[in-house]
Amino acid sequence: MNETVLINTPLPNYNDSYTVVAYKEIIEKTRQIIKSSGFIITEEIYRSAENGNIGQGIYHIKPSQPEFANEDELGMMFAWTNSYNKRIRFQCGVGAYVFACSNGMVCGELNYARKHTGNANLDIENQISSQILNAKKVFSSIINDKDALKNASLSFKNQSELLGRLFFIEDIISPRQLSVVKSEMLNPSYDYGVDAENAWAFYNHVTLALKAEHPKSWMGNMHKFHKFMMANIITSGASTQADTAYKEAELPELDDIDFDSHPEFEL
Repeated sequence: MNETVLINTPLPNYNDSYTVVAYKEIIEKTRQIIKSSGFIITEEIYRSAENGNIGQGIYHIKPSQPEFANEDELGMMFAWTNSYNKRIRFQCGVGAYVFACSNGMVCGELNYARKHTGNANLDIENQISSQILNAKKVFSSIINDKDALKNASLSFKNQSELLGRLFFIEDIISPRQLSVVKSEMLNPSYDYGVDAENAWAFYNHVTLALKAEHPKSWMGNMHKFHKFMMANIITSGASTQADTAYKEAELPELDDIDFDSHPEFEL
């Protein structure tokens, strides 16, 4: 969808201490900070839900650092979600997207969530700036996670078991998404450069299904899924490199945010 749809969404009028953070301001500040930090925005994706009262911006970014020049599978990504109806706090984070299919990867360790109170506008601007400054560290961690997943074999039996847990226990994917993952396991839509019984292939089958996730819960569920995969396939519950980046930044987690609603959204 075009950014104009978000920008033209009427601002709410609250009489309490709720501070409205306008989509237009977030979009302008995000562009300004990304560009002033030496990155190039190659694509902007906007989504909305609930008549525009929940909005999301996703930015594909070209890193300028020479150490990323040979990375031919992942691109850098920055995303934010905001609401006008008090259903979600502002949140943002650095991540990655897969060139082959544009699937997202949201580690979430540098995600930031801010209530719409007080000096929310200034705090949000500072946090966008802080996270973009940490983008190199986070992107390096995501590349390492991708390489680790590519080096991990994962049988169809184990993929099926993990898929069941994602649905029944973790509540990360919906019944419709479960069907999408099954279909992708049997007949993949994209070539991920690995064989079918590989952790990286399974990772992308799930993130492809999560593309249809409601903007309110997309970042949260992508974050939970990445942590799930790294804990169960790579680290057996140990902290990933991105976890370390998060602890150094001392930014809050998203555990207290409600991601339990999954209505249809407008593109």
